[in-house]
Amino acid sequence: MATQDGGEEVIMETEAKPKGAEALGEDAEKGEIESTSHPVAGDATTQDSNISNGDDTDDEREKVDLKIIWNKNKYDLKIPIDNTGAQLKEKIHSLTGLPPAMQKVMYKGLLPEDKTLREIKVTNGAKIMVVGSTMNDVLAVNTPKEVIQQEVKAEEEKKEPLCRQKQHRKVLDKGKPEDIMPSIKGTKERLPTVPLAGMYNKSGGKVRLTFKLEQDQLWIGTKERTEKVPMGSIKHVVSEPIEGHEDYYMIAFQLGPTEASQYWVYWVPAQFVDAIKDTVLGKWQYF
Repeated sequence: MATQDGGEEVIMETEAKPKGAEALGEDAEKGEIESTSHPVAGDATTQDSNISNGDDTDDEREKVDLKIIWNKNKYDLKIPIDNTGAQLKEKIHSLTGLPPAMQKVMYKGLLPEDKTLREIKVTNGAKIMVVGSTMNDVLAVNTPKEVIQQEVKAEEEKKEPLCRQKQHRKVLDKGKPEDIMPSIKGTKERLPTVPLAGMYNKSGGKVRLTFKLEQDQLWIGTKERTEKVPMGSIKHVVSEPIEGHEDYYMIAFQLGPTEASQYWVYWVPAQFVDAIKDTVLGKWQYF
């Protein structure tokens, strides 16, 4: 019996120990849960705090406030300064509903899609002009333009170089204007913030070109007057380098349906030719 009692005692002790262990285990589990809960909550709080503080820092250091102006509507947009022009177009799409392919975005000329806002030096509070219409409007406007462009191109291929034609020689033979802007051959630059000046028109008079992006207008100024031309009304832009002076171009803005409506400008610096075409016609018109 003693042995059995001892055995029972041993059994009781061994049974009691697991119960105690279970109690301790439960307490330990609770403690673990509580201690685990604390760090998780603390971690979550810390994580949220870090995210919030990080956003605040990014807002101050890495983002830029923009004013988007489209169709007489104004939108406020805060965007990372390291976003590209293409990403900006996506943001504009979410604001206006205007598809990126239909947008002509202006900031000191046509906004390049492959460069960041930092690279093109977009500043806080900058005004971004957006020009664009619905697909139906664009199709209605662009179809005749495309036909005209093809016809003009075909005619150009049949003719001798423009700078050799008599109507242009009488202007080009006057020589390069003394006050013409400097040119850089083989490079492409954005339009300057000042008007392009010192050039000749077809009559040999001085002419300057001012690109009013806010009004989507091209101002053609002479000594006598300034003609304000809506860019959307310009059907085509013809350009050709001047023989012997390939760092300068002659450019024609076709203001009507035929070549008779072309307005010629001579001695345009070569580095601005592509920017002029993109700004007036818009890259989206080539889609």
